[in-house]
Amino acid sequence: MTALVRRLWGPWGLVLLLLLIVAVSFSVGQYPVAPGDVFDVLLSRVFGFEHDVTPAAETVVLQVRLPRVVGALLVGATLAAAGATYQGMFRNPLVSPDILGVSSGAGLGAVLGIFLSLPVFGIQLLAFVCGLGTVFLVYGIATVARGHEPVLVLVLAGVVMGTLTGSMISLLKILADPYDQLPAITFWLLGSLASVNLGDLAGVLPAVLLGLAPLYLLRWRMNLMSLDDEEARALGIDTTRLRIVFVGAATLMTAAVVSVSGIVGWVGLIMPHIARMLVGPNFSRLLPVAVVLGAGFLLVVDNLARGLTETEVPLGILTAFVGAPFFLWLLASGRRGWQ
Repeated sequence: MTALVRRLWGPWGLVLLLLLIVAVSFSVGQYPVAPGDVFDVLLSRVFGFEHDVTPAAETVVLQVRLPRVVGALLVGATLAAAGATYQGMFRNPLVSPDILGVSSGAGLGAVLGIFLSLPVFGIQLLAFVCGLGTVFLVYGIATVARGHEPVLVLVLAGVVMGTLTGSMISLLKILADPYDQLPAITFWLLGSLASVNLGDLAGVLPAVLLGLAPLYLLRWRMNLMSLDDEEARALGIDTTRLRIVFVGAATLMTAAVVSVSGIVGWVGLIMPHIARMLVGPNFSRLLPVAVVLGAGFLLVVDNLARGLTETEVPLGILTAFVGAPFFLWLLASGRRGWQ
């Protein structure tokens, strides 16, 4: 009975904690809003109730904090889900969503869009297209390089493409206007939700759901992908086709959210680790727990980013402050048998 209670409380406890973080996120910031006023504004918008909240507080809740809260939940959950997928598929705990160059490719597209002075939608579209294009190119290289371990070739090709796109980003930063374009490029590359709106999130949501659907529907097959390819094929699994599906799904999700948030590191690396510590390697339990943890973690980080100082701190800086010590602890503790 005790084991059953602990098993039920684990996931539901995380969900309740996430809801608490969401409630607090609407209240904290440079302009504090009482929790009661937040609920009055949200309920009035959903059900048409009248409220006596000041117009300033209503504007802060609906136009400033609501998009950021929803954006942090969506981006964090997506990066964590993609990270769990990549780690399980490549059988490597060091893998993160940018291992195949999707983040660096999206970064190159966004930097190019800023350099060309495109509108926000153009920057996001170019980031999304370049992120997907980079991974397709990586997979094409791996397909041509036959006779080698496919997973190793994919990872090495992703590292090479990441280095190449990084050098191209550096070149564009040198050529960019140092007073206008360069600050925007630097801030985008470090990740931020300052300019995100509900329209942007609605635009990327279909891509996220399209990528998440096969991960959930084929979640039991991911456990078999943790075996050697020969063993998985002996059990009737087409590893090549499944790898294409999982890579495509995780890449689509990552490119979609990176196109609106910028490059946010460490979420897809450390959140699947924590989820694995809590519920084990079974992907059926690992995926939803990683999604909840990623959403809550990035929401907390975004609260700190807009509340620590008067000048907003980029998300990538804060996630690195948390992720790097955690990863060092993971290495020092010598945890094994992660999969």
